[in-house]
Amino acid sequence: MRIMIVTETFVPATDGICTRLANMIKIMKKQEHELLIISPDLGIDDYCGIPVIGMDTISFPLYGSRPWGMPSRKIKQIMTEFNPDVVHAVNPFLMVTSAVHYAKKLNIPLLASYHTHLPDYLDHYRMPLLKPILWEYIAHWHRMADVNITVSETLRNELLVQEIPTLGVLPRGIDLEARHPNFFDEKLYQSLTFNLDNQHLLVYVGRLAQEKGLEQLRVIFEHRTDICLVIVGDGPERENLETLFEGTKTSFVGFQHGEALSKYFATADGFIFPSISETFGLSISEAMASGLPVFAAENGPTLEQIKPGETGFIFEADNEMSLMKSLDYLDHPILLKKIGLQARREAEQFSWERATRSLLDYYETAILVHEKVSEQKAY
Repeated sequence: MRIMIVTETFVPATDGICTRLANMIKIMKKQEHELLIISPDLGIDDYCGIPVIGMDTISFPLYGSRPWGMPSRKIKQIMTEFNPDVVHAVNPFLMVTSAVHYAKKLNIPLLASYHTHLPDYLDHYRMPLLKPILWEYIAHWHRMADVNITVSETLRNELLVQEIPTLGVLPRGIDLEARHPNFFDEKLYQSLTFNLDNQHLLVYVGRLAQEKGLEQLRVIFEHRTDICLVIVGDGPERENLETLFEGTKTSFVGFQHGEALSKYFATADGFIFPSISETFGLSISEAMASGLPVFAAENGPTLEQIKPGETGFIFEADNEMSLMKSLDYLDHPILLKKIGLQARREAEQFSWERATRSLLDYYETAILVHEKVSEQKAY
């Protein structure tokens, strides 16, 4: 199959979308599918032998830490020359809307996937009145696809409420070798707990942005003196968060990759995740694969991953007492160990191979749906 993937973000950027695409396209290439990636220009033209075509980028004030590609007529020429069997429009919002437009214009089967829940972001940036307009814009592009998919049942139901036909959910995938309890590093643990005795270490991995809710973790240090926090990642809120957490036992270590990231995932007593803006929150599954109990704010996509009391603990977002009550479980090491083991077993059900098979099935469905609609139009 000739597959053209057009995405608003790709490696070397670091987020859940990039992780999904990077893992699945490598598997598709091994299966001898022919792929072409179009993304904002992030300085690469090849990924694991797969050509990457970068589009011109600009920056926006609200998210100046990352470049954004803009709609471009170049995508039509690239699409015509590559002549794909299917086009995958990943999160069509800016640049990727061109892929939707030209796939329809050139009569090419089109699958669109919804990953980033932008309407929820408007609450964090104090622009909730724009939600109806944004939903209509999103719906316009997704309704043009032959098949739509997303990343959680909670989000699928919300898209259906917005009258965006959404066929199914892309299963989660985890690199079960790169995310493993064996990466625990005692020396790193001692460093992150400042060589103090009787400390508990919590780790967060993800972008540092307003919608992640990281500021609510500051209250931990007002209640307990035996907790250390390591924040792995970067983003537009890093400077503000460093100021907010100044004087606490918090380490900001920036983006990490490869084995170093594997160690940060595995080297903690628990994984803390305060965001309720996620469409899925892939780092939760990665933490579970690393053998960590997860302490997470309650929302639908999170509860699709965590079984409260079995693989993690849930607290109410922006509720100080609820957060602290969940962290009481840090004082029960035997229970924490049990929860971590159960989290690892749960994660072992999900591989990138399984997720890739599902995506390829959705591609084939998009082709069949497109052919059926074309036949109907012919009559």
